[in-house]
Amino acid sequence: MTMPTSKDLVARCAADGEFALTARYWTGGLRLEIGEAVLEMSLENGSPCLEAPGQRPNTIALSGPSELWNQLLAPIPPRFLNDLGPLVDRGIQFTGDRVLYAQYFAAIMRAIELLRAPNAHAISTIDDAGPTPRFDAPVGRYVHLELGGADHRIYYEEAGHGIPLLLQHTAGCHGSQWRHLFEVAQITERFRLIAYDLPFHGKSLPPTSRTWWAEEYRLRGDFLRAVPLALAAALELDRPVFMGCSVGGLLALDLALRHPESFRAVIALEGMLRVEGSTDALPELWHPRVSNEYKARLMNGLMSPTSPEAFRKETSQVYAAGWPPAFLGDLHYYLNEYDITERASEIDTSQVAVHILSGEYDFSGTVEGGRAAHAAIAGSTFSEMKGVGHFPMAENPAMFLEYLLPVLEQIRIAAAAPSGRNPAKVDR
Repeated sequence: MTMPTSKDLVARCAADGEFALTARYWTGGLRLEIGEAVLEMSLENGSPCLEAPGQRPNTIALSGPSELWNQLLAPIPPRFLNDLGPLVDRGIQFTGDRVLYAQYFAAIMRAIELLRAPNAHAISTIDDAGPTPRFDAPVGRYVHLELGGADHRIYYEEAGHGIPLLLQHTAGCHGSQWRHLFEVAQITERFRLIAYDLPFHGKSLPPTSRTWWAEEYRLRGDFLRAVPLALAAALELDRPVFMGCSVGGLLALDLALRHPESFRAVIALEGMLRVEGSTDALPELWHPRVSNEYKARLMNGLMSPTSPEAFRKETSQVYAAGWPPAFLGDLHYYLNEYDITERASEIDTSQVAVHILSGEYDFSGTVEGGRAAHAAIAGSTFSEMKGVGHFPMAENPAMFLEYLLPVLEQIRIAAAAPSGRNPAKVDR
């Protein structure tokens, strides 16, 4: 590729509306050392100029070998090389203030995107296939559940009929992530979809019977597992299917291990035996000087660069709109508490079917981690979802359906069989 210059960097950033919004109030500089080449610019209240930042305060510098940068700047970067998230301090060296980096991560990543050669296959907006119905399929309401000794008013939406299918959103998010599935008649003609918001997420407001505002929010396994169990009991569901993504994907395997009698099948999207890391290494996720915009842009890096941009931005927007402590609090279960490495082999797939689907571009719930979970759980099935990342149902619903529909058909056939069981199929 032809290497852009500092002049190109300044010109492209100055002409870009997204960069202008994300770099607002930034007075400092950005320096990119790409092998022997150096691209740099100064910023004054968010406006870029060609002046070299030098030792200017509030300057962020990123350096690395040209071979790695060439992949990061490719029109369609390879998996794990599409974003700074998995690269900083692991191939690309960082110099500067970590909080400042989090504050302006969205602007830094946008500057890098503007250096990339155009992607001829990129889809920016979504063209409607036909007239949009005035009303979408799901209908929402509230149910009161006793969780952790307190009354919780839980919001859920549902559509369809047939086998009940509970849908658990990702950490820090809410049930809107599943909106595309509700409109797929091929699913709703056979499955009753029920997407709920965890307490403190979306429309499920905090309980009024305790001083939650004086407590640090941390999502713990016993509480999290209680939510789908209590909801299934309140709605009188007969051994529903459970499908969750990310924190919900881990929960799917957790439920299969601890409550196999309650579910006929679980579908773990981005499910693993254990996720490496700790919330102690992520202070920027709930820092007084860092907004939810940081979380939103981090999530974009977990998605495939080939997923439609409009859906990627929608997925990120939901994160930006969440309660600030929720994401980091949810990661307590995801990173600190959940670990079924030693017990996964106890899962009996003759009692509860287990299906694991992992997105190619997901550098958190990796394909490798999904395969390891599949190997540890005898009788489970596994698919690597090409062309999607951490949020398959939201970032690229059309691609996701290619992997989900065969799994749902297998579950439907098993439910119709006299024994209610269906032997696992081979990997994809």
